[in-house]
Formats: sequence, C-alpha cells, structure tokens
Amino acid sequence: MRQLETLLAVERYGGFAAAAQAVNLTASAVSQQISALERELGADLFDRSRRPPALTAKGAEVVRSARMILQIYTETKASGPGGPVRGTLALGTLRTGADSLLPRTLARMRELYPDLSVRLRIGMAEELMSEVASGQLDAALVADHVAVPSSLRWTEVVREPLVVLTPPGTTDLCLEDLVRNTPYIRYRTQVPLARQIDTEMARLNVAPKQLVSVNTMTAVIGCVHAGLGFAVIPYLTLQDRITASLNWFPFGAPPISRRLGVVQRPSSGRTEVLTSLVSALTEMGRPRDDND
Repeated sequence: MRQLETLLAVERYGGFAAAAQAVNLTASAVSQQISALERELGADLFDRSRRPPALTAKGAEVVRSARMILQIYTETKASGPGGPVRGTLALGTLRTGADSLLPRTLARMRELYPDLSVRLRIGMAEELMSEVASGQLDAALVADHVAVPSSLRWTEVVREPLVVLTPPGTTDLCLEDLVRNTPYIRYRTQVPLARQIDTEMARLNVAPKQLVSVNTMTAVIGCVHAGLGFAVIPYLTLQDRITASLNWFPFGAPPISRRLGVVQRPSSGRTEVLTSLVSALTEMGRPRDDND
C-alpha cells in the first residue's frame, strides 16, 4: 500500500523530488519504493530517460489500478464491523442534478450516516463516468443518453418528464401558440439533455423564434422568470424557488421524459452506502405536492 501511495504521489506531483516533499520522504526513499514496485511487477513504470520521468504505458495502467485498490482499502478501514460508516463518499453529478435533487438526497443521507463526509463533483457525464471507472469517484448521477462503459453499472433512480415553462402572462397558450408568438429560450450546451431538447424541438412543424441561447439551466429559468420567453426544462427544476410563480405544462404528447441513474463500479467497498444513495435518490426524485 505504501508503494502504491508513493506511485500516485509521483504521478500527481510530476516527479520523484516533488513527491518526496509532499509525502515527507527523501527522494532516495521514493526512488527505492518505486524500484521495488517495478521489480515486483516485472516492468518499468517510468521512463527515466526523460526529465522529469514520464509514466510508461504499464505505469499508467498500474496508476489506474492503484487508485481503485487504495480506494477500497480506505473504505474498508473506514467502516469497521458493526461500527459507524466514516470516511468520504466521492460523488459526481450533472449540473441539473446539483440544484435540488442531490442536495435533498445528501440531507437524507446525513440522517443515515452522520459520520460520513461527502465530496461532490459537478461535471459532464463522460468525464464523471471516466472518474468512476478509475476510482476517483465512488458513483455519479448521469442521464441514460450516454454510453455507459461495460466496466460500470447504471441503475435508474428518476424518470422525469420534460416540461414547457412559460413566462408571466402566457397561461392559456398551448405549445404551438408559444412557438409562433413567444421567443424561445434555448438551453445550448454540449450535454445530453440539451441535445434531447433540441431534437424534440426540431420535430415541430414551426421553427421557434429564438431570442436567447444560454449554457446553464439556472440562466434559462432566470430568462423565463424575467419574461423573455418560454423554455423546455426537466421537471425536477420546478422544485426550485424561482419557478414556483411560473406556469408549466408537459412537453410532448405523450410527455417526453429523461431518465437519471447512478453509475458505479460493480464491486465496491461502499456497497451499503451506495445502495442507500440509490434509494434516497429514488425517494427524492418522486413528484412532490406543492405543500410538501
């Protein structure tokens, strides 16, 4: 374990000397540990002809494995038999999951595991899944419109409809009327949700009058709230306080929806916690009454 930790330090800090300073070892000790690991594995992990030494292909492979091994080791130490669950749960999420769904879910998780810390990473689905596969994240919340690697498992937790959010003063307008008479606020970014909305909007016989293109859902909702136009958003964002005063109706007939799920490695030392996470996300993702 010590050799693997030293390997990750060299990879992270970009050299033996920098790693030695970070982990409070001498450069000679770091070099000895890496050499011992190389002898045990029967392969060079670093190309020492370069300055600073660069990972070989085998070295990069071992680094990925080391992250997973140390993550499992840390998780196992954090949770003793019958004891409280401790340590840090590293989670990833799409931006649209970070506004309401994840915060409410984490509040529920704190009730179950008061000694557990959480590190939340917001990013693109492809990046998040890569970090789950490499062991940098324990799990991530992603949509079903991305290709999940065969090394990971995706579990659906939420099926949410897309809805049309209308600005003040347009209560009685249907979608066709909105498209013809009201500017359209487009969610424009390279994420599956934006592509899904664009695809469905393209199926309409009338091109919408576009006024604003923005790359965050918060800005989309803000534009609608200011009366600049209508937008298509995920249902869960209706639980945001800004949308409470706005009207909406389902997008499509039948209503078009997207699925969100938790992606994780099939084997993990966090099985109990991740099972609870899936249950909490499923509960928090159910439609709520306005008075809830």
